Amino acid sequence: MAMAQDRPTFRVKVDLVVLSFQITDNKGHYINGLKPKDFRILEDGIPQKIATFAEGSKPPMEVAEDGTMKPIPVSPEGKAEGRADAFVGTNVFVLFDTSNYMYRGFVYASDAIADFIRGLDRADSVAVYTYSRNLKRDAPLSRERNDAISGLRKAVAGDDSALYNCLLLTLRDAAKVSGRKVVIVFSNGPDNASMVAPSDVQAVAEDEGIPIYVISTSDVNKDPISSSVFKRITNRTGGKSYFAKTWQKQVEAFESIREDLGNSYTVTYYPQPNPNEGFRRITVEVLSDAAKKYRVQCRPGYRPQGGFDRTRTQ
Repeated sequence: MAMAQDRPTFRVKVDLVVLSFQITDNKGHYINGLKPKDFRILEDGIPQKIATFAEGSKPPMEVAEDGTMKPIPVSPEGKAEGRADAFVGTNVFVLFDTSNYMYRGFVYASDAIADFIRGLDRADSVAVYTYSRNLKRDAPLSRERNDAISGLRKAVAGDDSALYNCLLLTLRDAAKVSGRKVVIVFSNGPDNASMVAPSDVQAVAEDEGIPIYVISTSDVNKDPISSSVFKRITNRTGGKSYFAKTWQKQVEAFESIREDLGNSYTVTYYPQPNPNEGFRRITVEVLSDAAKKYRVQCRPGYRPQGGFDRTRTQ
């Protein structure tokens, strides 16, 4: 009798999904205090079971089948032993434009970033990267604010701008870190040295679930191409774009981002079976009579990582 052959069975592999979102009313005020029972997560219309839930920088809670929650013990470093879905705080990657476009406002921009870092929640970690033609990792991800600011102060302006090259590298670094993360880009707008297309950078951020916030000091009317790209990338990743020419507007933009981080809901889930190997659309539905007045800010979806599992038939 002939021996049966091993038959590879191809499946899409999807790991843990980390989803952060904000809910605001029609006046832009944050809606706080909601629990998992107050909303529903859908992926291509398929309801998802929430594994963990957190509000702002509070410790995560494990969500049971009946919707009840219990705390997950975490270490002072914000990690839980053996739990990839349990973490505290946000990993913030700041990407600062130090190209020759930034000569005039360099010192003011640096001060605004330093103030932002000082004001982050104690549970948050921050990394400071700078870019011109190349990326420089001035301060690795840490909760030490002084180290981050010290790295920031060493930056000097000059050379061409390769924003999208450096943003892609930053996203790859952020993707290696578990938990919730965001990338904040402070840019003067134009990119004249990248080999990577903005759409490719956007796709990586979408699939990794990393919101991108952009603060641009350029004039929207004078640089409409960059402005349009910034708006598209931030909208598609669940972040926001700000066009702030003055130091005061830049400070306000950073304060807005900090408020977003502090008023976010973060859930994790392992996706239910779904035959869709392409872009999976994520929807957050608020289960409330006032839901029609609410606006949910989150990424629209992601593409699962391809792969295959082998099974043997005899």
